[in-house]
Amino acid sequence: MLKDFAKLETFLIVVRERSFSKASAKLGISQPAVTQQIKYIEEYLDTKIIERKKNGVKLTKDGEKLLTIALRLERAIITAEKETMKIIKKDFSFNIGASFTIGNYILPNCLGNIKEVIKNDVFVKIDSSDNIIEALIEKKIDLALIESPIFKDNIVYREWLEDEFVLFSNSPLPKTVKKEDLLTFSWICREWGSNTRRIINETLDDVGIDCTTFDIKGVVSSSTGVKHTVLKSPKFPEESPKPTVAILSKYVVQDDLLNNSLHESKIRGCKLKRKLYLAYLKDRKNDAFVDTVSSCLMCNKNLG
Repeated sequence: MLKDFAKLETFLIVVRERSFSKASAKLGISQPAVTQQIKYIEEYLDTKIIERKKNGVKLTKDGEKLLTIALRLERAIITAEKETMKIIKKDFSFNIGASFTIGNYILPNCLGNIKEVIKNDVFVKIDSSDNIIEALIEKKIDLALIESPIFKDNIVYREWLEDEFVLFSNSPLPKTVKKEDLLTFSWICREWGSNTRRIINETLDDVGIDCTTFDIKGVVSSSTGVKHTVLKSPKFPEESPKPTVAILSKYVVQDDLLNNSLHESKIRGCKLKRKLYLAYLKDRKNDAFVDTVSSCLMCNKNLG
């Protein structure tokens, strides 16, 4: 069993996610496959290692011991993978396709690390999620990083990061706003058809907020454009009777929030979140470079 780290990796992800279903999404395999691998480990060790609870999973005493062993093995394997990549004498450019928010605001933070690990150049193509998946199918890129799963046959999809949408303005806002407060703002929005606007509209609609009633001041075709439009809008109350606001990914605005050029507010009773995905062709599943870059991205905790 120790020779097959895939099963122990499944165990580690179940523990980290505290859920079999979430581990399934992270690994890009079915939930029954996750359950089967955990069952295999328990049969091999002849002991129970995980107990399912209503609020997640709990390790048994033997599970805690196995966790210590698995973590030690994981560290050794990561080191071994880096050393192994030095053996593969292949001079090429690894091509990553990324949707706009990921390519512009998340990926730049880890490109240097990827290049160092694979000892080759990394090229990034930035486009819509739909176009990135098409480029993956046509084998124009090696790995796709997208903002919404566009399910196609022969592609492995893995949950990568959780993204949160942020309500922000260039003028100070209350820490929390009510649903009715949203009608008192001037809005800058993404265009109809964009993944960002679709998720925002659907989430707000689920909690009884009708986005069609907003005072929309402008529609912009990119998140960067939305952000800069808000930054340069007249400030409330000195220059405008209403604050100008927008909702975008936290990754797009986090630097501006930190330097106080933008100000954030929460919408009471509403959590705007989405999953970001990593995808590759099934026939590249055992490709050393795809596997190494995927592992590098999944393990990177300092993105954005």
